[in-house]
Amino acid sequence: QVHLVESGGGLVQPGGSLRLSCAASGSILSFNVMGWYRQTPGKQRELVAEITRGGSTNYADSVKGRFTMSRDFAKSTVYLQMNSLKPEDTAVYYCKADKYISAYWGQGTQVTVSS
Repeated sequence: QVHLVESGGGLVQPGGSLRLSCAASGSILSFNVMGWYRQTPGKQRELVAEITRGGSTNYADSVKGRFTMSRDFAKSTVYLQMNSLKPEDTAVYYCKADKYISAYWGQGTQVTVSS
């Protein structure tokens, strides 16, 4: 069974930064793709960023130039560095890992951007 544990969320002022972490059980190289999604009440979960096993990244237009996804194989962890945060970035952020035909989700971490 795959377990993903997110951390790093919190309250930050507009323009501030946060780094989210997603620690996976087992090697992250076993996943085809790992991604960060976010969800606000009443809205569908949306893709924020993703990284393939080969290292290619993809970002939502709304976060390009502000967010960066990276990974540490030794720690089996992926990160989402979020800079220049805006109130509209407020959401629960989820980590997702795709392995063959299965998808695994973490429990989510709340990010609130407010003054």
